[in-house]
Amino acid sequence: MTSVRDIPTAHTPPGGYGDEMPPPVLAGCVDPLADGAPDLRGLWKVVDAESDGAALAADHPIRQHVERIEQAADRVVVTAGGVVHDMVADGTYESGVHDVMAADFTTPIEVAATFEDGVLVLRPKGMPGVEVRRWRDGEQLVWQYHTLFTVRMERADRRS
Repeated sequence: MTSVRDIPTAHTPPGGYGDEMPPPVLAGCVDPLADGAPDLRGLWKVVDAESDGAALAADHPIRQHVERIEQAADRVVVTAGGVVHDMVADGTYESGVHDVMAADFTTPIEVAATFEDGVLVLRPKGMPGVEVRRWRDGEQLVWQYHTLFTVRMERADRRS
């Protein structure tokens, strides 16, 4: 039986992972979700996207977004857009994301993560007031990227 503490922290490979997602990081992990952690696990695809209350165009790149979220205990791994962001949701920068931006796969980021009222909240270091939030709304996953956009996603996989 594998615990999250036995699995090394994953990072984005140089230049991003390309067109094919790498294997799951937390596969085989047996730790139950932490108290208060929303269950965000799965492979998700965007079905609706808006900015400032207006729908984004059908050809907007965010509408092609697909992400995989893995969870065990208080650990979360979000794999999407060429990056692998592996974090412990304890509210500290030390245990949060230490990786690179998806925009260029080279700009370093440091992000604290926490679970707050059923929401995964990410706060980038040096950007006061900026939050990236993910939560479940029924069968959908909602991803709010600060004031830039909000998307709704549906499962692209089915768990038994």
